Amino acid sequence: MILTDIQAYLAKNQKASLADLSTHFRMSADALSPMLDRLLKKGRIRLISLEKCGGCRRCSPESMAFYEWIEGNSTGTNN
Repeated sequence: MILTDIQAYLAKNQKASLADLSTHFRMSADALSPMLDRLLKKGRIRLISLEKCGGCRRCSPESMAFYEWIEGNSTGTNN
């Protein structure tokens, strides 16, 4: 069920950081990662990693990883 919810969320919002997904679904980034990996392997989403600026180091890794919905994918329940 949560995999379908993640797909629907990304299809609606088009892009979200790992931190945003973690907050929205009230799950740790470690718990979300296997599900996001599955969607990556299926070609439904893509990972966009941002480079840290090298300055203050306040940005968490979760806020620097974005997942983007790939247009043309359906959001059906076929996981």
